[in-house]
Amino acid sequence: MGAVPVSLHQKTTVGFTPATQRRQAVLLGTELRGLARMSEALDASLVILLANEFFAFAADIVTAHNGEAITSQHEMLLSAFTRGNAIQASQQAVCAAQRIQSDFPKLAERWRNAYGLRSAVAQGLHLGEALLGIAGPRGLERRVAFGDSVSLAQAMVNRARAGEFVMSEAVMGALSVENLNLDAEPLPQLELPRRSPIRIYGVLVAGRLDFT
Repeated sequence: MGAVPVSLHQKTTVGFTPATQRRQAVLLGTELRGLARMSEALDASLVILLANEFFAFAADIVTAHNGEAITSQHEMLLSAFTRGNAIQASQQAVCAAQRIQSDFPKLAERWRNAYGLRSAVAQGLHLGEALLGIAGPRGLERRVAFGDSVSLAQAMVNRARAGEFVMSEAVMGALSVENLNLDAEPLPQLELPRRSPIRIYGVLVAGRLDFT
């Protein structure tokens, strides 16, 4: 999966709009697993239909929890939660991830019965500074997110197994457990090049399938 463009080193004034902002955000990556493996065996129009159904499914849940679906990248939807303080944004993002985790199996079962497609969702969350704005080739501009926090959210997605979601310590530390029913457990620290190990937590499922 290609990376979402990442840069926080330079403020851009050209094309600046009120929608452009640098702020704390909880980034949620929601990745569909299974479709890419079957894309060569399925009709091309069906692959696009299923991908759009997945993006609409996830984006609707994100919006219902006060988040913003930012962009799609191959099989991943990137969303941002910025409303309220860090506690509120983290709770909204986790609630959205929980809802996606609990509701997707119904969609997956329908796809399996109709098309023989085995699919699952893996998710990752990180809280950090992000630059949100509009960018892209002329005439193809779209909403984008830049920043190290985007890379870290994607790293959480890569760490999650099918059906799970993984959170960084930044998200876990911001949560108010009194208002959230969350069964998360510590996982082995995430080790990335040129940075200290990151403590992470996972909301796991029994009998999960690994599509990595």
